[in-house]
Amino acid sequence: MTSNKKSKLKTSKVLALALIASTATGIALFPTLQQALAIPAQTSPVAHQHTTQVLPQENRRIEVVFILDTTSSMSGLIQAAKEKIWSIATTMASAQQNPDIKIGLVAFRDRGDDYITKTFDLSDDIDSMYASLMDFKAQGGGDGPESVNAALYDAVHKMSWSDDSGVYKVAFLVGDAPPHMDYQNDVQYPVTLKAAANKGIVVNAIQSGQNSSTQPAWQSIATLGHGAYFQVENSGNAVAVATPFDDKLSKLAAELEDTRLYYGNKEMKQAQKRKLDANTKLREELSSTALARRDTYNSTKSGKKNLLGEGELVDAITSGRVELDDIDKTEMPASLQAMAPAEQMTVITEQAKRRNQLHQEIKKLSESRSSYIKEKVAAEGGAEDSLDEKIYSAVKDQAASVGLTYDSDSASY
Repeated sequence: MTSNKKSKLKTSKVLALALIASTATGIALFPTLQQALAIPAQTSPVAHQHTTQVLPQENRRIEVVFILDTTSSMSGLIQAAKEKIWSIATTMASAQQNPDIKIGLVAFRDRGDDYITKTFDLSDDIDSMYASLMDFKAQGGGDGPESVNAALYDAVHKMSWSDDSGVYKVAFLVGDAPPHMDYQNDVQYPVTLKAAANKGIVVNAIQSGQNSSTQPAWQSIATLGHGAYFQVENSGNAVAVATPFDDKLSKLAAELEDTRLYYGNKEMKQAQKRKLDANTKLREELSSTALARRDTYNSTKSGKKNLLGEGELVDAITSGRVELDDIDKTEMPASLQAMAPAEQMTVITEQAKRRNQLHQEIKKLSESRSSYIKEKVAAEGGAEDSLDEKIYSAVKDQAASVGLTYDSDSASY
């Protein structure tokens, strides 16, 4: 490339950066750009003995694993989990420090069922994890106790937990039956929870229903896990409010996703295809209300990684992390490969401008949606006993130990 062409390209890039930086929402969606341009718990949580360090504000992280009983009796709560994962993620993202969030999943049943456990590792690609969660059906079980010990073991030992003591690492065990304590070759939960404490993982126990034989075990798990125990009805007691903003929010979010352009090698493009396939599945199968929850999360700083994934060209160029002329032609998006660099930059600039506009509209709609729901909840007497509030209460208390601050008086719905 000639020096003249490179000069024009650099100039075009500066113009693109200036365009995106011109509004506060651009900085909100692209936080690195700013640098380039200059449950009432029945058992109180036990004080954690793991030594923690407070990370710099820009490096705060949350890793959360849901350990979910997927046997027949759990159908109501499984459906609530499918509907509420996004709201829970948005609640966690509401910390002042805008933490990065990774979510993992352990599904469990019992010996003799189709599976004992299924694991989905911690990832900031929550769409792909959620697409797997959508496939879970409540089946199996029936003999009372379940393979809780195996599920807890997998959650502690088979997830890619960070070694960093400044990360808020938390698991939520959700089920309605006690663990089998009579299985041979099982690592029983007191041993596993000791290992969890050594790794700095807090384990909370959410009991579904009112099985009297479950309560002592769940309370013991919460105590040994340095977490909280709480009980919800089989339906989950989750706040579920459809709003007049949901359809419009979903439509705008779909347009926002259409601004993504992906680049990379063959392996990266395969991962990108899996993410886009998961996006398509969610768009086709979720209700507009569930999509609105997802889109609200994606509009947060914490949700940016889930929205964009890896190798997103518009963000890579406008943030200054990547130079356009450093990307091999074969790794460019197919739609840009035949274009000259100046034409490619024009497309990137236009997509960035459109993304910025859409983000601003989505933010306003999300705020209106949140206000509408909170008014509805208040009119119905509040949601103190809901799954949403009990999880928020636990997160708010526990995350403070690693320097995460939550100011809101209620969860996101």
